[in-house]
Amino acid sequence: MLSIGAFAQIGQVSHRMLRHWDAAGLLVPAHVDAFSGYRSYDPEQLERLHRIVALRQLGFGLADISLILDQGVDAGRIASLLRIRQAEVAAEHKLATARLADVQRRLALITKESHMSRIEIIEKPLPATRIAAAIATVSEQPDIATVIQGMFDSVETVLTGHGLGMPIAEYRSVEEGIQVVAGFEYDGADDEGFEIVHLPAVPAAVCGVHLGPMENIHESWQAVHQEILGRGGVPRGACREVYVRSGGEDQEKWVTELQQPVAAATAGR
Repeated sequence: MLSIGAFAQIGQVSHRMLRHWDAAGLLVPAHVDAFSGYRSYDPEQLERLHRIVALRQLGFGLADISLILDQGVDAGRIASLLRIRQAEVAAEHKLATARLADVQRRLALITKESHMSRIEIIEKPLPATRIAAAIATVSEQPDIATVIQGMFDSVETVLTGHGLGMPIAEYRSVEEGIQVVAGFEYDGADDEGFEIVHLPAVPAAVCGVHLGPMENIHESWQAVHQEILGRGGVPRGACREVYVRSGGEDQEKWVTELQQPVAAATAGR
């Protein structure tokens, strides 16, 4: 018989892992001392240990390993499990490759310019959102600043007493200029004085956080779009601004998340 220490050393696993497999019924010691609780293993159990380790290295969970070892799973079933695992590993490899490229690109940028990006930028999905909003079309980008606050104010006046959700604006290029949708997350009934707009879920969006006044938010947007280009991505659909903190006259304390949907090819980068 082998002590748990000797068995663990030969099998190159930890005591904790052997206890875990024992509790799961996957590798039960040949003997447990009734007085001391010490576990002992039969040398023949090394074969089962090696099988477990090999299957774990392939990424199988304990339930699948138990099925394979104890229930006589045929070759077809094992092949099916291996094909599933093959697809999972391929997806993990694709994600790791994309992350490595992103790290290398950032490292090259820092080495070249000797500084980090002014804002940190991530990629994430966006949930579907229902908002009570005002809608307007402006001919040029600078015109947005002169109309958007009035749009929010008009909706807020109607929603007084209903409770205000997160303020959100969406910007979409149209033939006449830029269509602006500005309003608040809202789950109430329709009413006069605002439009109900359903912003669709987005599988992937490159997002950054702008801190401070709106007068220089274009610089943060430039950083977001540079990041998209750096990742080999393509903007897709209307961009959004979520005004996480925007109350009060002092815009130095404002926090705005910038959200630019991108083509799915950049997902996970």
